[in-house]
Formats: sequence, structure tokens, C-alpha cells
Amino acid sequence: MTHVCFTLQVDPAKLDAYREAHAAVWPEMLQALADTGWRNYRLFLRPDGLLVGTLETDDFAAAQEAMARTEVNARWQAAMAEFFPSLGEARPDQGMVVLDQVFHLEEQLSSR
Repeated sequence: MTHVCFTLQVDPAKLDAYREAHAAVWPEMLQALADTGWRNYRLFLRPDGLLVGTLETDDFAAAQEAMARTEVNARWQAAMAEFFPSLGEARPDQGMVVLDQVFHLEEQLSSR
């Protein structure tokens, strides 16, 4: 299993609307994420708009590709685009900056 952490920048003027959208994600979007291998997916939002996402998956590239092939993802990305003006024409799911893991407590404990 792979643990993924990524960042994006939400328009600070639209944080309330972004939170509202994620309080009621479309059921078909939730199901598509689950069906394409996104597990334990969480989003964290800082007051300045820094968005940090984490998830677990078997293969992140495959999970992204599978989501990109769904009709609901195209609609969701179009609806979310207004929250990410710094991405220009890129879809939010294409603008994720994936971070390198540099520490994992359990991994180091188990190697002792």
C-alpha cells in the first residue's frame, strides 16, 4: 500500500464555499473514488488556503488514471476549478504537488 500526501492552493476568498462543497460531495463522486482505489482519503485546509490531502492506495498513478476516465470526475473537476485559479487551465486533479515522505514512526520502530 502507498501513502500519498499532496498540496494544492485554494483561493482564500472562496474557503467557505470550498468547505461547503466538501461537506456534501456528490454520492457518485464518493463511489468513483472508492471504486478506483482511493482509501482513507482526507483533506485538510489551512486558513490561508493551503490544502493538504492524504490517501492510501495500491498504485497512485493507476488510481488517478482510473478516476480521470470517469464521467463524474470530469464534472467534479470542472466544478472545483473556480477554487484553484493559480492552476490556470489545468484541472485541480492535475495540479496536485505530491510530497516525498521523509519519516514514518511505525516503519522506524519496526526496524529496530
